[in-house]
Amino acid sequence: MAPEARAKTRSLVGLAFGVLALACSIAPSDAAAVRHSRSQKLSHHPPSARHLPYPQLELPFQISGGQYAPVAWSEIAGWREDDHLAAYKAFRTSCRPIAAQKKPPADPKALGTSLRDPCRIARSLELFDEAKAKTFFEEHFLPLRISRLGEGEGFVTGYYEPIVDGSRTENEVYKVPVYRRPSNLFVRGTTQSSAGLPNKGQVFRKIGRRKLVPYYDRAEIEDGAIAGRGLEICWLKDQTDLLFSQIQGSARVSLDDGSTLRINYDAHNGFPYTPVGRILIERNIIPKDQMSMQKIREWMEWNPNEADELRRQNRSYVFFREVQLSDKDEAVGAQGVPLTPGRSIAVDKSLHVYGTPFFIEGELPIESERSKTPFRRLMIAQDTGSAIVGPARADLYFGAGLDAGKVSGRLRHNARFVILVPKSLDPVARGRKMPVPDERPSETIAKLFPQTDPSKDPKYAGKPSDVTAATNAKPAAQTAATPAAAPSQAPAVQAAAAKPVPLPEPRPKVEADSAKPQPRHLRRYRHRR
Repeated sequence: MAPEARAKTRSLVGLAFGVLALACSIAPSDAAAVRHSRSQKLSHHPPSARHLPYPQLELPFQISGGQYAPVAWSEIAGWREDDHLAAYKAFRTSCRPIAAQKKPPADPKALGTSLRDPCRIARSLELFDEAKAKTFFEEHFLPLRISRLGEGEGFVTGYYEPIVDGSRTENEVYKVPVYRRPSNLFVRGTTQSSAGLPNKGQVFRKIGRRKLVPYYDRAEIEDGAIAGRGLEICWLKDQTDLLFSQIQGSARVSLDDGSTLRINYDAHNGFPYTPVGRILIERNIIPKDQMSMQKIREWMEWNPNEADELRRQNRSYVFFREVQLSDKDEAVGAQGVPLTPGRSIAVDKSLHVYGTPFFIEGELPIESERSKTPFRRLMIAQDTGSAIVGPARADLYFGAGLDAGKVSGRLRHNARFVILVPKSLDPVARGRKMPVPDERPSETIAKLFPQTDPSKDPKYAGKPSDVTAATNAKPAAQTAATPAAAPSQAPAVQAAAAKPVPLPEPRPKVEADSAKPQPRHLRRYRHRR
């Protein structure tokens, strides 16, 4: 090849090597720029939220302040011997408004709307056989023994519908007015058009357009604070008849013209109910073991002057409304259905749902004041009362008249409660689906730092206390609670005050090498000829 051609070829080869070297020197910076652009794109799209480690499962229902435990039907004393057909009829009565519900209740409770399914079945199934009624409850409900938290039994009282004499007009015999709800009585969250106002909470009296003050108490009303305003429904003979009608929440008034007037609770004045029987017990007038409504009535009849003062200790006052019921109809409870004597109960409406079956078992003075009559009966929650508070608290309805009043007036006894829960709320089945929590992090740390007792570990025998103290992880309170060892087994070295288990030291913050700017080194290649 000619010298000129070889020189030209060498120059071209040198130029190619120079371009290649320049490309290699620039490539790292371009790669860093690409990585930076990718990180910028990722920063605009944050990663999706991390899912919870546990599925969202329905927890077993909870009743505030109560405890419950599953129980077998065979373990309920008196379940087989009860008249289940009578309880089934009372349950079907409660199912009429429950099956017609289209919206969930405004105040959610433990049972919620779970009674709809068994109620719809009961409404379409009219039974006449006691065995089939028993089978219905066993197929659609689960029994749970229930009580107040920390207690084993509940508490029951009794109530009835008094029958009192009265008149539509005031005269010398009938001069105690029965008032309907006044127009200036207000309860927050309700309107005057409400069928009935709550029997708990604050009640106000409106003065002018804006000012609200507490309503009149019993003494003020008895002294004529609302008299002459056309609020009188009828007149009774004495204040004792009115007091007992207010305590029971309803009454049958036998009018002097031969007709009967039915009145039911409509509102109250906002003051808490004070039992007059408790005051008589505190004043040592009537012994506690002899207290009954009949005893209170007798004492008031024998001591009319002292009765006025005693009655006014109860500042609560109840207003009534007239209801269109015949003499054969039973009183209407808070659920809006007629009560069934011996099968209806009043419960705490803030905890329980109307229509819930309860099996109540106890020894009650039904036959006489001193008797312990076995009471084992399936009851239906259809009413409520201001004094009925708690998960295992019930007021048993015994009907109307003097005999029912005698029985209900002497009931203040403990009893065992079993609530029947629809199978759709089976707490045992829900409990099986609950996941087991992860292992606690403290256990992992404990494996890294074993908990040892220097007095029992021969490895630490004979070492000074400051060495053993570092490994003694038992808290001071727990160490003090440990029983003292016998003199012959006393440890050779007493451990010092316990110190917390040391945690792993955090990692030092080391700046990554990639974060530091790297100087560029451009290599120059010379072509040697």
